[in-house]
Amino acid sequence: MTTRTLERYLARQIYGAVTFVLLGFLGLFAFFDLIHELGDLDKGSYHLRQVFEFVLLSVPGHAYELFPVVVLIGTLYVLAHLASNSEFTVMRGAGMSPLNAGGVLARIGVVFVVLTFAIGEWIAPGAEEAAQQLKLRAMSTLIGQQMRSGLWFKDGRSFINVREPREADSLDDLRIYEFDAHDRLILARAAAHAAYRGHGVWLLSGVAQTRFTPAGPSVEHYAQTEWRSAVNPELLNVLLVAPDRMSIYGLYRYIQHLAGNHQKTERYEIALWKKLFYPLAALVMMALALPFGYMQARSGMVGVKVFLGIMLGVLFHMLNSLFSHIGLLRDWPPIAAAALPSAAFLCAAVGMMWLVERR
Repeated sequence: MTTRTLERYLARQIYGAVTFVLLGFLGLFAFFDLIHELGDLDKGSYHLRQVFEFVLLSVPGHAYELFPVVVLIGTLYVLAHLASNSEFTVMRGAGMSPLNAGGVLARIGVVFVVLTFAIGEWIAPGAEEAAQQLKLRAMSTLIGQQMRSGLWFKDGRSFINVREPREADSLDDLRIYEFDAHDRLILARAAAHAAYRGHGVWLLSGVAQTRFTPAGPSVEHYAQTEWRSAVNPELLNVLLVAPDRMSIYGLYRYIQHLAGNHQKTERYEIALWKKLFYPLAALVMMALALPFGYMQARSGMVGVKVFLGIMLGVLFHMLNSLFSHIGLLRDWPPIAAAALPSAAFLCAAVGMMWLVERR
């Protein structure tokens, strides 16, 4: 039995198992999304059709987030099953050393790396934006559009332009244009900063406003003033794409924009490095699953090993988010905050393989 034959056999088993696990998880997450969205059913024109469309458009984002976890579970299941049937022992007897086995899994895992990158860079960002815009149009008369000049909203007879939509409850460089019933501009207001205070009230800072009357325009300046609007952080959240869901190119361009304006870029740099490292996490997960193939059947049932794989996958997902926040708070280098979870799991995989080989 040649290494090429073993590789094809393992590839079929792993691809099949990973596909099955991925479909199972996506179905579960789609069900949770459906239950959550039914709470907004019939608000505005957000009917059952729009709910199902929103849920379907959310699937690529879940697939991207889940890929390393399902690769770990699928690969671990296959290797544990082969070990329980002594098939992996036969493969080792046929000349498959741990190094060869690692190389085989790496070649199989390249497909997962490419798929993760493609979904995260091209499919998920567009689908996420389409889903949020669909919900926005269906649930509210407010409209928003991402343009070179920033975000634009409509609130009654007012049009709002946000040049720097960095956070949902904290906006920079705001422009508000109010029109009368005859579509004539009656008030133009510019604010350096807007902070949400709850109950539809925003606190504007550094305000300069111009009123247009028959007698002519008049300019007024305020250090702070309140602005009541139906625009709120919940609405903005469906328009502002989170850094982790942006594409690599989009993150890079926004980082350059922030740097050019002498603003902090750490959050977006960490997100950029995470996007670069995340596809490689599939290979790390396969390396973590490899030692389970060298454990004999008496060391534990297949179900127990799969459960352990699920726990390891959940732990990886949690650490991936945790290290991003810690790195931001502690001013770690962005590349370190993004790479540490994968590096830690890779070291764990090497350590487990060393312990298994010593036995």
